[in-house]
Amino acid sequence: MDNLTVILRVGAALALGAVLGLNRDIRGKPAGVRTHGLVSVGSATVLLVAIQAGAGPEGVTRVLQGLLAGIGFLGAGVIIHHQTQHRVHGLTTAASVWVAAGLGAACGAGLVSLAAIALVAGLIVLVAGGPIERAFEQQLGTRKDPAAEPDGSDRPSA
Repeated sequence: MDNLTVILRVGAALALGAVLGLNRDIRGKPAGVRTHGLVSVGSATVLLVAIQAGAGPEGVTRVLQGLLAGIGFLGAGVIIHHQTQHRVHGLTTAASVWVAAGLGAACGAGLVSLAAIALVAGLIVLVAGGPIERAFEQQLGTRKDPAAEPDGSDRPSA
């Protein structure tokens, strides 16, 4: 694999991860552009190392398994359990860190179009997911704890 291909794959991973992180930054979440960009670049790098070292399909699969399982530990770092308020905060950001790893892995494997499609899907969930959840909760008469709302809104109870 030539250097230009490596640069393009790692660059794509950086760009896609950073876009995902920008969404988290705009929303004031603890993991933003730098975290998501680094996770994505790191994932692409790890996969490129396996590919360039001559790992076959089974070896690449093992690298992916280790990468995606291991990234959960980083995601756990942004999850906060509020014992007194009986709620968990940061799950969506942790999930987006995991998605950033997947984006980077796809770019590292040369599947940049797949990664771009996954980025769009992830952004749709991040942007539209909250309003959709709130609309269903309102229609169904269910309600989460207002303190758990990402925007801090105080919706009326059912």
